[in-house]
Amino acid sequence: MPDFIEIVDVSPRDGLQSQPVALSVEHKLELINRLTDAGVRRLEVASFVNPKRVPQMADAEEVVRGLAQRDDVSYIGLALNLRGFERAMACNIDEVKCAVVASDTFSIRNQGATTEQTMELVAKITREVEAAGIGKAVTISAAFGCPFEGEMPMEKVVNLVQRLAAMGYHEISLADTIGAAGPSDVAAMIRRIRTLEPDLILGCHFHNTRNTAVANTYAAIQEGVRSFDASCGGVGGCPFAPAATGNVATEDLLYMIHRMGFETDIDISKIIETAKWLEGPLGASMPAMLTRAGVFPAAKAA
Repeated sequence: MPDFIEIVDVSPRDGLQSQPVALSVEHKLELINRLTDAGVRRLEVASFVNPKRVPQMADAEEVVRGLAQRDDVSYIGLALNLRGFERAMACNIDEVKCAVVASDTFSIRNQGATTEQTMELVAKITREVEAAGIGKAVTISAAFGCPFEGEMPMEKVVNLVQRLAAMGYHEISLADTIGAAGPSDVAAMIRRIRTLEPDLILGCHFHNTRNTAVANTYAAIQEGVRSFDASCGGVGGCPFAPAATGNVATEDLLYMIHRMGFETDIDISKIIETAKWLEGPLGASMPAMLTRAGVFPAAKAA
């Protein structure tokens, strides 16, 4: 199996969008620069959504325009509708990410549209993204459970995966938005998708709401997944899902991944430093285990 694992840090977007404190543009840019200095090469930097619904992302354009231009870094912006896509395009984002919620109830609360309506919208955005010649990505949210509808039928998620693959998505991320899954759930979902779409690149986005995110990451690695979203310090959650706190911490994943012998090209010590720095602007301690405990042995921090 390939010995490199990609970590996509989502703390500047998913991590900050539900925080009670709205960080300044300057603090957001410092966070992003610290992450890229640590070796992160793909990261979510903004969400082009209605600022009345998510005020923490109201400065998305300012943030993107202030980013350091680097050929070795891909900046990702979330767009949930055509207006969001137009805003993302206007400030020259590197990648546009769409999100499809597997649950109709959660989709309406999160995006103001049913799952089917969102799929139609994603098809339109996809055509626009491809015409513009920029990167595209998509996440299936609530893939393992919904806070309103409960267990998510596997075949419903698999059907969405197949339809998105038919739209031209070669990389699709499965999100456990409320931290409902266990390792066996993750393994079964990945195996089912692999039998139908063997050439698809799968990524995973785990929340640690119920303390299963690291175990779920291990299960996904064992099934061949090599791309994971994570949030520096473990900051984050979903503002439209009750109690959906706890994006899995970048440093916690890095520790396990490095101990397993995989490469990431990310300096875990710098991620820990960044998490500790972030406690200042947010006025809160980070939930990440490694931020408190540090690496072992201490001499092998890099």
